[in-house]
Amino acid sequence: MPQFEAGTFDCIVIGAGHAGAEAALSAAKMGASTLVLTMNIDMVAFMPCNPSLGGPAKGIVVREIDALGGAMGKVIDKTHIQMRMLNTGKGPAVRALRAQADKVLYQQEMKRLLEEQDNLTLRQGVVEELIVEENEIKGLITQVGAIYRAKTVIVTTGTFLRGEVIIGDLKYSSGPNNQMPSIKLAENISKLGFEMVRFKTGTPPRVNSRTIDYSKTEIQPGDDIPRAFSFETTEYITDQLPCWLTYTTATTHEIINENIHLSPMYSGVIQGKGPRYCPSIEDKIVRFADKSRHQIFLEPEGRNTQEVYVQGLSTSLPEHVQRRLIESVPGLENAEMMRAGYAIEYDSIIPTQLWPTLETKKIRNLYTAGQLNGTSGYEEAAAQGLMAGINAAARALGKEESILSRSEAYIGVLIDDLVTKGTSEPYRLLTSRAEYRLLLRHDNADLRLTEIGFNLGLIDEKRFASYQFKKQQIEDEVKRLRKVTIKPSEHVHEVMRETIGTELREPMKAADLLKRPEINYSQIAKMIPLSEELSEAVQEQVEISIKYEGYIAKSMQQVDRMKKMENKKIPDNIDYEAISGIANEARAILNEVRPLSIAQASRMPGVNPADISILLVYIEHGRIAKISG
Repeated sequence: MPQFEAGTFDCIVIGAGHAGAEAALSAAKMGASTLVLTMNIDMVAFMPCNPSLGGPAKGIVVREIDALGGAMGKVIDKTHIQMRMLNTGKGPAVRALRAQADKVLYQQEMKRLLEEQDNLTLRQGVVEELIVEENEIKGLITQVGAIYRAKTVIVTTGTFLRGEVIIGDLKYSSGPNNQMPSIKLAENISKLGFEMVRFKTGTPPRVNSRTIDYSKTEIQPGDDIPRAFSFETTEYITDQLPCWLTYTTATTHEIINENIHLSPMYSGVIQGKGPRYCPSIEDKIVRFADKSRHQIFLEPEGRNTQEVYVQGLSTSLPEHVQRRLIESVPGLENAEMMRAGYAIEYDSIIPTQLWPTLETKKIRNLYTAGQLNGTSGYEEAAAQGLMAGINAAARALGKEESILSRSEAYIGVLIDDLVTKGTSEPYRLLTSRAEYRLLLRHDNADLRLTEIGFNLGLIDEKRFASYQFKKQQIEDEVKRLRKVTIKPSEHVHEVMRETIGTELREPMKAADLLKRPEINYSQIAKMIPLSEELSEAVQEQVEISIKYEGYIAKSMQQVDRMKKMENKKIPDNIDYEAISGIANEARAILNEVRPLSIAQASRMPGVNPADISILLVYIEHGRIAKISG
């Protein structure tokens, strides 16, 4: 195939899934000339698995993406069919928004954003080779011989690298949803010296909604209260579609146990490691044999399709067994299967080969993001794509790189976990992974990250001014409530009796009264009304700031202690072999990851406090300088 020069860009993004779309948009918005190359231009931001976004931790990530100037929140707000706030009965640290997407509308809206973005070219093409000279990326070559030159390249190939679909004993080369896999690029990446690992994910069958008996299921409606992921959304979708809940039965479990030998997971056909937190139905039955039933959610895939996603029934059993499984579930006795469930195996890069900027350590100016880095989920992919796009554009334009800390964002937790600890299975972000989760809430993502997005050029002046106004209102109201004293009066007694059935016996500062669990801001506002009403978002921040003041202060103290360790940088030229006393296991992992700070080193598996103490002494006594000299 003859080769030809096809164009030169500041940044090229390979792939236009959730990672690729965010990477391209952020790079272009920052002023980098950006090219997106995707195998199929009609599959931009495709959802091959759940037609949904959000949930615990993940929903907060979508809010963080939006606060930084990303697109995912805005797009789901425009295209969802249902939205719900989860964990409303619990504390603010675990509340999270979840939306059911119209998957086709979501794709179309994201594609429109890419097409209309300045500095961005969307093009169909199959990338086969990366051009690398002296360990630095220079461009790439496509299937048709097109040579594209670039200052930076971001690879966001998802589950396409040597992808193989598996159903029963059938195994064939394919990307998700029977798309073309990426074979030659996978081979090229391996030849460049990257260590790869084989992972697996899966998806359940889809059934025809017209053949479901919903009378045997439990309706799961969306919230009546208007909800949104984006801080810019002002128009809300009110005509929501319900989901439905049903359960597996004893018959379901019998069918699986009788046919477990046909499951690729147990027959040895599947070699890749699957996600622990999203197991297949056969894995659930085997691992949790004591459970008599498991939840099955029936989720519409959109407004203009009859396809229903059978969440909870992910499987790679043969199709004839899948049909029997569906028939064993209440409400699905006569359901017609439109698509069979399947597993897919694919290549991932071991993420400890990346810097916290998501630049690869082996090849300068080459970045990777998304499931290629060993994660699962659209939200984790989009978050990585956003940060890779920001850093690739910054490198191309000579600007400063951006790394979010673990105390700033779940995105910081995600990336730090990947590059510091690696992952032995498809990584899923959980609230339990964040040590500062009381600070990293759904409600305050804009307060944490909007200024960063503005300084990067991803947030416009109007939105930044709105953020500043909101921040000032919160600060002013918190100060007011700490100063104002509420005195016993007939009006105050009336409000208190209506609220908690008792009266106020002695004067109290408004802030102290608000700290009581049974009192909320709206009740305080009735006792000492403002001349101007505050938005619900401001009221929520005021209430959380005061009610959780002690807990937040403790978390901030922990953050300050960790910042001191983050500020203790480890020199690039450190020779771990020259440090006596460090355990061999610690030395090996330190050499592999090359942590940038003492704090990062302390989070690495296999590095103990004793190793950190020795490392600190070694650095602080200036022995590195002596060796270098």
